[in-house]
Amino acid sequence: MPGKSKSKPVQPTPPEKPGVSSAASKVGSQSTAAAQPFIRAYPAADPGRSEENRKKLAALEKPLHSCQACWLGENRTNLVYGVGSPVAALMFVGEGPGAEEDRKGEPFVGRAGQLLTEMITKGLRIRREDVYIANVVKCRPPENRTPLDDEIEACSPNLFKQIEIIQPQVIVTLGAVAAKTVLQSREGLTRIRGTWKKFGSIPVMPTYHPAYLLRNPNAKRDVWEDLKKVIAFFNGEEEQS
Repeated sequence: MPGKSKSKPVQPTPPEKPGVSSAASKVGSQSTAAAQPFIRAYPAADPGRSEENRKKLAALEKPLHSCQACWLGENRTNLVYGVGSPVAALMFVGEGPGAEEDRKGEPFVGRAGQLLTEMITKGLRIRREDVYIANVVKCRPPENRTPLDDEIEACSPNLFKQIEIIQPQVIVTLGAVAAKTVLQSREGLTRIRGTWKKFGSIPVMPTYHPAYLLRNPNAKRDVWEDLKKVIAFFNGEEEQS
């Protein structure tokens, strides 16, 4: 079971008025927004460490703009490195960029990204810019296919370096590729989803990818249950692994 967060808290995003659609309802809950659990005390950023980490991440990103470690780099429009706070207490890891992400150079900006943003801002009630979002591979696979093993092998060290720099308190993996890469495991996502795992000493919560939820709305309830465990972690509450 993960420990309690001890960093200085920031004020959560104010709750929506009852009756307004919330991300909690979008991921399966039928209660009003006012009755939903949310992160009450999200750790505040350390300005000094934030600037230091920003420089480290920028230095790591710079050579990747000309990266040809796998053939995905030959056809990209933009590198999709990562976005958010360089000292984020919460990090989301997805699979790879889609067409919209490739066009804009930012992860999770398409329909799946809109759902992720709602999960963060309306479900967890924290700001998207206060978390960090990245993918296993930084260039778009053609036709949005699943990254191949050699592409993951070539690019995953960049993700691991991002995690090493940011040192999040919790990682949420989105989808099977992210879970298998971060956890270095071949276990199926349906077996491990919703159970606490570890990346080194960092607690990891594997869950479904937002794109999967768009295709399978019934799975939204499962994701909300997973997010409630993340909420319990940050609120310092008991939560069974």
